[in-house]
Amino acid sequence: MPWDTNDYPSSLKNLETPIRKKAIEIGNAMLDDGHKEEDAIPIATEQAKEWYTNASKEEVNAMKYASDEDLIERDEEDRGESNPDLMDNAVQVKKHEDGWAVWTKGAQQPSEVKGYKKEALDRAKEIADNRNTEVHLYKEDGSFQEKISF
Repeated sequence: MPWDTNDYPSSLKNLETPIRKKAIEIGNAMLDDGHKEEDAIPIATEQAKEWYTNASKEEVNAMKYASDEDLIERDEEDRGESNPDLMDNAVQVKKHEDGWAVWTKGAQQPSEVKGYKKEALDRAKEIADNRNTEVHLYKEDGSFQEKISF
């Protein structure tokens, strides 16, 4: 079950609202990707604090007022079973009809689609770092651009 603003790990209790909500969002994405809760909690907390340090006032404000639905990456009924076999696979950033897709190699669909390549790359790096794997970056024409290892 995903975390929300009423049901989240107690270690997030004393964080400022935007940081706690960002940690919930990151934690939900990690849980959806197959991470164990005990692993997701410290990583999500650390990344949320880092996000807060680098976020614009608009981003912090948006997170402060985000609803529970905004914090859950996909609706429950849209969630497939996480595939642990994919956890070691590279995270790819490829052009998509709606922007740039963050896609685990071997997965049937992207985990996220971002409007800009940099946004997709930043998210892919975050996922790859958590999994200790690689990011495979592709050019707009579909040709391979770069491999980034973690």
